[in-house]
Amino acid sequence: MSTDQSSGTQRHGDGYAPAGRAYLGSFTSEGGRGITTARVDPDDGSLRALHHTGDAVPDPSYLVVGDGVLHSVCEQKDGAVAALSLADPDRPSPLGAPAPVDGAGPTHLTRAGRLLCTANYGSGSVSVLGTAADGTPLGPAKVHRHEGSGPVPGRQQGPHAHEVVVDPSGRYLLAVDLGTDSVWVSALEDDDLRPLHQVVLRPGTGPRHLTFGPDGTRAYVVGELRPTLTVCSWDAEKGRLEPLGETRVVPDETGGEAYPSEVVLRGDGRLAWVAVRGADSIAVLTLHENGEEAELVATMPCGGHWPRDLALHPSGQWLYAANERSGDITWFDIDAPTGMPRPAGSLAVPAASCIAFAP
Repeated sequence: MSTDQSSGTQRHGDGYAPAGRAYLGSFTSEGGRGITTARVDPDDGSLRALHHTGDAVPDPSYLVVGDGVLHSVCEQKDGAVAALSLADPDRPSPLGAPAPVDGAGPTHLTRAGRLLCTANYGSGSVSVLGTAADGTPLGPAKVHRHEGSGPVPGRQQGPHAHEVVVDPSGRYLLAVDLGTDSVWVSALEDDDLRPLHQVVLRPGTGPRHLTFGPDGTRAYVVGELRPTLTVCSWDAEKGRLEPLGETRVVPDETGGEAYPSEVVLRGDGRLAWVAVRGADSIAVLTLHENGEEAELVATMPCGGHWPRDLALHPSGQWLYAANERSGDITWFDIDAPTGMPRPAGSLAVPAASCIAFAP
């Protein structure tokens, strides 16, 4: 997944391996328990719930972890972003009230130095807030609104920013917008963004999430409205993204709903996994050596219903799916040679929405 994550350094004396905890987001408005802290077993990757924040943070649907702080969106009509201290990593503690982002339905956030940026789906905008030394978000938010629409009725009547990603050079913010079939590229400055250009993908694709390859020259964009993975080149000197080609992430004969949600890459950049809602599957794709072509090699059940998020453990050994409608996190052992996931277990997490790892 594209979350910021801490390094996962070994902690002595407690038996925790790197990435020994997972923080699991959920929708409190749909019966979720807020943010669940879970221990990750270092031997088999299984999860054991330790603590829930309950209603302390409303609808914490997406999380990032780093520098002893957990940041969360509050995905509601009047969107906000919250910060929680990890002084006790098993019991995240809110650092004051959530800060408004002046946008509706923030679905994603990222940290860019001392800035917090959110993608606001409902209002089709990106918000930028500063942070205090302890990670507390500082307002008022600076808001950059997208413009445009797409051809899919009911889903693309206007802009719907869905994800914000800092590029590997740390110089640019890329905002993936489902409603305008676009990726919006901005330069990161000390306290704000400087919009540069809009990169338009195939009409009706509905781009949702983006991740970079390990060498930083390729980006992979998963579409929500068409079940595709778009391979792009990325030029960090010019801040230029260029689409190169598309690959379906479900078999051609697949009928019914198929709405991809997330794409993650293996550390060597030769394999990708994509979660697909409706089809409730995980696609396994090989990426050619130059990174410019992807090939679908297999699909398998995600172990639940409506996989909203997909995350690879930092060790590369286990893959986790957050199944929103069946209310669970499922995990899989990864066969190293083939990348095929093998079902290994599940944890009940009502209205599950995301997974973020920390030591």
